[in-house]
Amino acid sequence: MDSIFRQILTSRVYDVAIQTPLDFAKRISNDTGAKVFLKREDLQPVFSFKIRGAYQKISSLNDTEKSKGIICASAGNHAQGVALSAKSLNIQSTVVMPA
Repeated sequence: MDSIFRQILTSRVYDVAIQTPLDFAKRISNDTGAKVFLKREDLQPVFSFKIRGAYQKISSLNDTEKSKGIICASAGNHAQGVALSAKSLNIQSTVVMPA
């Protein structure tokens, strides 16, 4: 289990993502009778957790794959995560936004 936590804490995703807080949700906690916390991924540079997966995958590409560029189809948060990740890693990217 320690190795999993070590991988998380040393992940390259923190080159672009920030550590976001857990906020206690008092009203939801009172309504449910449970302690509820909200992980504030809306505070990320692209306002979503999607940056994490996109950056993790794109940063793991080898040089040949990186030289070919990246393309994704998304009309939302994933597109923003891919675009920011590619820009940060200096990789050509194309985002197709479905109609």
